[in-house]
Amino acid sequence: MFSATFGTIVFCSLAAFVAGFIDSIAGGGGLITLPALLLAGVPPHLALGTNKMQSSMGTAVALASFANSNLVLWRLALAGLPFSLIGSGIGSKLALFLSDELLGTILIVLLPIAMVCTLVPKKERKNASMSGSSRILVPLVCLVIGCYDGFFGPGTGSFLILAFHWIVGIGLVQASATVKVLNLASNVGALGIFLWSGQIIWAIALPMVVASIVGNWLGSRTAMRLGARAVRLFLTVSLGLLLLTLIVRSLNG
Repeated sequence: MFSATFGTIVFCSLAAFVAGFIDSIAGGGGLITLPALLLAGVPPHLALGTNKMQSSMGTAVALASFANSNLVLWRLALAGLPFSLIGSGIGSKLALFLSDELLGTILIVLLPIAMVCTLVPKKERKNASMSGSSRILVPLVCLVIGCYDGFFGPGTGSFLILAFHWIVGIGLVQASATVKVLNLASNVGALGIFLWSGQIIWAIALPMVVASIVGNWLGSRTAMRLGARAVRLFLTVSLGLLLLTLIVRSLNG
């Protein structure tokens, strides 16, 4: 049984704070917390469960903060939610037949393009409805990225923000707020499995939850105060972290 030291708890909690701040704005927080847990010596399955616990609570706080400011486009989020779940199931099945190394290689090529997209100004619609093309685009976007989430996973929140911004046409801050609904649903679903199987180290998870809540709250307030500029900056950071992770993985593979 893994025994958490005070140093381990502090290290993982600091990682959760930084990750929560970034994740609330642009997604990708798991690219910080999961490596931190593994670096601290937490066994992989326990690291996954502990990470899902802190990320779920932090995402819930960020969603509440955005919702209180009326930035969540609920009709878009709820319309895409079932398709995200269906896509995740399809992706999980695909993982049985295809290698994640292949997808990782493809992403190394595509991620620089995505990073450039975050820096290119785009005309935004302040309010997006479910009329017209959105009725098709939202389910399609959520199905495809949900499939990616089930198959591979890292950076899903960042890709959803970019997709809602570029394809659906809503602002970056509204996109960041709206996709929190999808993020929270997928997190809670996975968390239930980890709770049932006892794959959580509570001595680490609870301090990380507190740190993640603070980080997510500060991050969501920063996004609302600075607007698209903050989301654009941290999207670049998040996608850059994912690109670096994939490159390191491919070199070690």
